[in-house]
Amino acid sequence: MQATFQSVVETLKQSDKPDVWQGIKRGIEREALRINENGTLATTDHPSELGRTLTHPTITTDYSENLLEFITPVATDINTTLKQLRDIHRVTYNAIGEELLWPMSMPCYLGSDKDIRIAKYGDSHSGRMKSLYRRGLTYRYGATMQVIAGVHYNFSVSDDMWEQLAQVDGEVNDSAYRSKRYFGLIRNFKRIAWVIPYLFGASPALCKSFFTQTNNEELLKKWDFDTIGKGTVFLPYGTSLRMSDLGYTNKEQATLQITYNSLEEYVAGLRKAITTQSQQFSKIGVKVDDDYRQLNDNILQIENEFYSPIRPKQIAQDGETPSQALERGGVEYIEIRALDVNPYSDVGITAQQMRFLDLLLLYCLLQPSEEMTWEQQQQADKNFTKVVMEGRNPRLSLAQNGIDRLMADWLEELFADLSVLAKTLDNSADTKDYQNDLADLYEWVLNPERTLSGQIMHQLQSENWDNSRIGMLLAKKYRQEMTDSALEFYDKSDFSEWAQASEKAFSDRYEQDNTVDFDTFLANYFENAKQPG
Repeated sequence: MQATFQSVVETLKQSDKPDVWQGIKRGIEREALRINENGTLATTDHPSELGRTLTHPTITTDYSENLLEFITPVATDINTTLKQLRDIHRVTYNAIGEELLWPMSMPCYLGSDKDIRIAKYGDSHSGRMKSLYRRGLTYRYGATMQVIAGVHYNFSVSDDMWEQLAQVDGEVNDSAYRSKRYFGLIRNFKRIAWVIPYLFGASPALCKSFFTQTNNEELLKKWDFDTIGKGTVFLPYGTSLRMSDLGYTNKEQATLQITYNSLEEYVAGLRKAITTQSQQFSKIGVKVDDDYRQLNDNILQIENEFYSPIRPKQIAQDGETPSQALERGGVEYIEIRALDVNPYSDVGITAQQMRFLDLLLLYCLLQPSEEMTWEQQQQADKNFTKVVMEGRNPRLSLAQNGIDRLMADWLEELFADLSVLAKTLDNSADTKDYQNDLADLYEWVLNPERTLSGQIMHQLQSENWDNSRIGMLLAKKYRQEMTDSALEFYDKSDFSEWAQASEKAFSDRYEQDNTVDFDTFLANYFENAKQPG
């Protein structure tokens, strides 16, 4: 039986190793749409001076050619990570000219799916495969769903903490032990993942054109949306419509019942998903008249298509799938995917948010974690959806251990435990940062209108504005601030070197891949994907 949360914290506090608490490793992946000054989607190519998106370490694209993705390296200091992220933004702003970066998760005005160009990664087989995967997403879910932006938070704890935890548990500190504890973290996170959209959900409203482009206009009536401004719709208590099932749904995924009770269970579920034919997607066809429409007609084309607000991760070696990497090396870090872009931050996330995520994830790691049945996992998902749709309702109740209780009461208990961690982390670094940030966020617990979604709705309703006006004002403000300020962490030469290195790696990839024809390359990839790591 695992030790209690309080006893584990007390034991770790006695450690004389400095990195037990201060050695948290973090990384950010921030997505941002390139737009024109009139608010429409940019239709230009990715700037060549930024290097090749297939092989660049910090600046790439996600689904579309205009959906940028910025990636910071692993660091143990929050301010360092934010400096790196701001520098990546600065260099990008200088490269995109008069274009802007949209500062919100839900896209701006959408005229047509034709304005959404699938990202290009070159003529190597790896590049063609990445673009084809995105083409498959278009056929499966539509292009509009793919230009919703988010922020991913990558998190792992120090080797010193793992050594201390293994001693507490009386186990060997190896990859199997760490994987077991990380999967315990994941289960606990799923139980309280609703906290993220409550505090940091920043998409309570969206442009009405989104429903037209996704053929979901019937949801406007079903969910009782209100209208404000020239064409913005919202839910009165909504927090993160980005995380709702507005259209990016794959009901066949649920039939697989992918669970998180062990690495082996999780991998088996993913492997089944990428090898089981989908009745729905087989109707699309795979290769029609010598033209590929999708990578395959399975429930998932590749493992990355499986959507979850949290993922176990291991850096893959060349030729490995994510599951094979996990089987080889165990869980190396955790990726949180439930964060909306924070429109009130020039880089989409703040130090306050990062500190809260540290506290929440440490809590999930140190708290005992029972296995979750599929029914319990579904109930946790229902809680999450309720908060997404009506999280600012002060009378909202959620199910905990089969009993309904007020969300506000659950939050009170959670913040009490997080305060213990905040004090411990601050004492280890002789600061008050975690305690001060948690105290500020506790005010959001007491008053839901102080949350990010509440702030956005206040701005929309007090001025009778729409999303576009808020987004454009912030986009222009951030561009001005970024282009007027100097690099903080990197030098311009760093970005030049990365761009040049990406060109060479891009050429090398072509030489490596294209020794066989594309059909053979794909067949080899998916045959390999069936094999254990």
